[in-house]
Amino acid sequence: MATDVLSGRPSSRRIDTDRISLNVRQTGNGPLMLFFHGITSNSAVFAPLMARLSDRFTTIAVDQRGHGLSDKPESGYQANDYADDIAHLIRTLDRGPAILVGHSLGARNSVTAAARNPDLVRSVIAIDFTPYIETDALDALESRVNAGDQVFRDVEAVQAYLAGRYPNIPADAIRIRAESGYRPVDGGLRPLASPTAMAQTARGLRADLSQAYRDVTKPVLIVRGEQSKLVSAEALAKTSRLRPDLPVVVVPGADHYVNEVSPEITLKAITNFIDA
Repeated sequence: MATDVLSGRPSSRRIDTDRISLNVRQTGNGPLMLFFHGITSNSAVFAPLMARLSDRFTTIAVDQRGHGLSDKPESGYQANDYADDIAHLIRTLDRGPAILVGHSLGARNSVTAAARNPDLVRSVIAIDFTPYIETDALDALESRVNAGDQVFRDVEAVQAYLAGRYPNIPADAIRIRAESGYRPVDGGLRPLASPTAMAQTARGLRADLSQAYRDVTKPVLIVRGEQSKLVSAEALAKTSRLRPDLPVVVVPGADHYVNEVSPEITLKAITNFIDA
C-alpha cells in the first residue's frame, strides 16, 4: 500500500465486510497484525509502531466503529459489537489467524474477540485495560470523552487542547492525533469520532470484562503504564489473580497512553512476547 508522502504514515482505505465498512491503514508484509486504538482516537496513532514492525508483519491499524473514517451506526457499541467487527474483518482479509494489538478500548475489544473467535486469533497484546477498573476511574474517563466534543479554531488549537489533555504524550504523537482525528466544519475543526458513539462506548466500558478474561485461551500479554490513572495497581493485581498464567509488563513512568508515551518499550514488549 502507498504511503502518504508528506507525513510518512501509511495511507488509508476502506474495507467493506458483510457487517460494517472500516477505514484502515496498512503497511508491511508477513503474518497479519491488527491494531485497535482507544476511545475517541483513530488508527493513525499506531503509525510509529507499524513502521517498526512492518518488516516482519502485514500491519493494519483500524478505525473502530464510530471512530475516524469508519462507519458510525446509531447503536451497537458494546464489547461484543466491536469484537464481532474484528472477527468479520479478519475473515474478509482472509489472512488469519491475526495478532491483535489493542490499547484501552482496543485492548478490551481484542481480548473479547479472542475469547469469542479463538480460531481467528493468534495472540493478543492488551495495553492498559483490564477487568476490575474502579468506578471513579471510569467516571473520569467518561468526563474526558464528553469534554472533547467541541469545535476548534484550527489545528494549532487542537494541538494545544490535546497537549493539555495528554501532558505526557510527546509532541510528535500529539501532532499525529491533531492532524488525523478532526474534520472541517463551520467555524473550524471537530472530532471525527461520533459523539453519540463515544457516549455509548464510554458507558459500555463499564461492563464486566472478567468473563472474557476467564474464557480466552489464546496467549495474552497485559501491558500497564506504571502511572496509569485508569488501570490501578489493584485492578492489575486482581486480573493476575484471575489469570495468573498471563504475562504482565509494567512500563516505568508511563501513564495510560503507553504506546505513545513509551513506544520503544512497547515495541520491545510486543516483540519479546511474540518471539517467546
